[in-house]
Amino acid sequence: MTDLTPLAFAALGLLAEAPMHPYEMFQTMLQRREDRNVKVRPGTLYHQVGRLADLGYAEVVGTDRAGKRPERTTYSITDAGRAALEEGLRRMVAEPADEYPQFGLAVSHMDNLPVEDVVTALRARIHALDARRDGYDETATGLQAKGLAERYWLDVSYVRAMLTAQLEWLTAIADRVERGDIPWDGPAVPAEPTQNSKDTTR
Repeated sequence: MTDLTPLAFAALGLLAEAPMHPYEMFQTMLQRREDRNVKVRPGTLYHQVGRLADLGYAEVVGTDRAGKRPERTTYSITDAGRAALEEGLRRMVAEPADEYPQFGLAVSHMDNLPVEDVVTALRARIHALDARRDGYDETATGLQAKGLAERYWLDVSYVRAMLTAQLEWLTAIADRVERGDIPWDGPAVPAEPTQNSKDTTR
């Protein structure tokens, strides 16, 4: 299967639902808040849909014009496109991908900061992620109100669950660092006890 960009793959998923023109696809992605998963820009989306057509994954099924607006071309998924979509989905769901988020890197070197800075930074991140989770709650409520079937916004509940897990871990670590349960000074590896120190315990 030809490698597709995340945006092209998302577009292919929408075409699997029904024939659409790129602007309709763009609006649908915004309504479902898929812009949280992929970077969505109208011009880029038009280009990606054109590439899907070039690859034989999508085909033109009609054009229309509303008033003085530019002509809109409607695309539909092809059998090859559906096969590529299904193959990609099986792989992405089943196989964990190697990802390198910068926060993981920061945590691995956080010991270079003073303990006060670590606690402050962790609390700030907790506040920011808590607000982000609230945003996903609002999104879920809005999608439910519109009657959108849950299978179309499982990504929203997934991200919310991941945010909740992050918040629990961050809060626990921030509390432990602040209480001193995680020492923030001393050697990286404790020295081995000497023979004499062992003898004194007898």
